Amino acid sequence: MDGTFNENDLSHVVEADRAHIWHHLIQHKPFETNDPRIIVEGKGMRVWDQKGKEHLDAVSGGVWTVNVGYGRESICKAVYDQLMKLCYFANTAGSIPGAIFAEKLIDKMPGMSRVYYTNSGSEANEKAFKMVRQIAHKRYGGKKTKILYRDRDYHGSTLATMSAGGQDERNAQYGPFAPDFVRVPHCMEYRKHELGHEDLSGEAFGKAAADAIEEVILREGPETVGALCLEPVTAGGGVIEAPEGYWERVQEICKKYDVLLHIDEVVCGVGRTGTWFGYQQYGIKPDFVTMAKGVASGYAAIACMVTTEEVFDMFKDDAADPLGYFRDISTFGGCTAGPAAAIENMRIIEDEDLLGNCTNMGERMLGNLQGLMEKHKIIGDVRGKGLFLGAELVADRATKDPVEEKLVQAVVADCMNQGVIIGATNRSLPGRNNTLCFSPALIATADDIDQITDAVDGALGRVFG
Repeated sequence: MDGTFNENDLSHVVEADRAHIWHHLIQHKPFETNDPRIIVEGKGMRVWDQKGKEHLDAVSGGVWTVNVGYGRESICKAVYDQLMKLCYFANTAGSIPGAIFAEKLIDKMPGMSRVYYTNSGSEANEKAFKMVRQIAHKRYGGKKTKILYRDRDYHGSTLATMSAGGQDERNAQYGPFAPDFVRVPHCMEYRKHELGHEDLSGEAFGKAAADAIEEVILREGPETVGALCLEPVTAGGGVIEAPEGYWERVQEICKKYDVLLHIDEVVCGVGRTGTWFGYQQYGIKPDFVTMAKGVASGYAAIACMVTTEEVFDMFKDDAADPLGYFRDISTFGGCTAGPAAAIENMRIIEDEDLLGNCTNMGERMLGNLQGLMEKHKIIGDVRGKGLFLGAELVADRATKDPVEEKLVQAVVADCMNQGVIIGATNRSLPGRNNTLCFSPALIATADDIDQITDAVDGALGRVFG
């Protein structure tokens, strides 16, 4: 890619897009006077738009997906070869790449044993929800149907996953939602004052934040609560890492009340935090793990719901109950392109030690952001794990009052003008859309990291003075 285009060559594409495409998460009214942005090509960490402008992508495809970077010929070839051999067969039967990838995946997840293929993170989470509900009927007389979810966490855009959505602006105007989904408080130490824990810090706050989950279980009735669904690092809710002591206490609570623990790895999974899965950073032993985005780095659609043999065995008693097996299908869970791409994606991560690079470059980026925090008082907090980081912007460090969302978006726009694409919480959390989000591909170099944070430095200076 040389970055040069005749703009007129793509004028028809722009007009077709304007006339017919309904984009995700975008207000389309500006397209009446401005062209929609078309991303034409990608290579490594960089993409080019229809005007030939080069951008360094610091959000891995906009939504934390392209973990191994653009233009991976070996993944494309693996997908092509598999599609020529067998493109699809319903997952009532098996496939060669499906079996091989499942084996490789389980090898990375000690304690887990079964993979259910589907086509999106939302759907993967719904599969786990359905299993919890069915287990409630099979084992508990239909009583343990409630699923707890956490404030600020996000689990998908279907009605059931929105019922478990902790981002009120994402949910607005889409109710009524499914019953028996119950919210628990967030565990964000930077905003512990919102939870009444101003005097606690570190492990003491972590335990208190987890104890709030127990309080909800006791309020609802332990006999009614079937599962707890959490992100290992809250993603679109502000890139929030749980404090020390939190996860140990969460697991104690789940065990005490016979509550299944569902870890949503749709964002954190397959290397984003520097380990294969985010939960592995914290010694968590889940009952369900869901994943999607980084599984094949966006080269093919694939998502997985992974569980234990103990859960799997609960659905094998159909002799006693003809309806007792998991009566579910995901049409595109039978596509072979996904697991074929995922096998090669995993090989690349291993052979190029991208987990190690993620850890090293994540430390560099965190250090750079901490340096910006010393320079710009508008930054109240920086946080995250691996190449999954956030910088929260506040109008006043003492009060922690958030800056206006339009100013956060102005920083994003300034970086875009500099040729660097960053993210931010956006129309998700009422009055709390004030965190810049960074998730560069796991192939990021030191120069890439420095270019990203230099762009943010310049943007903050221009927007806030």
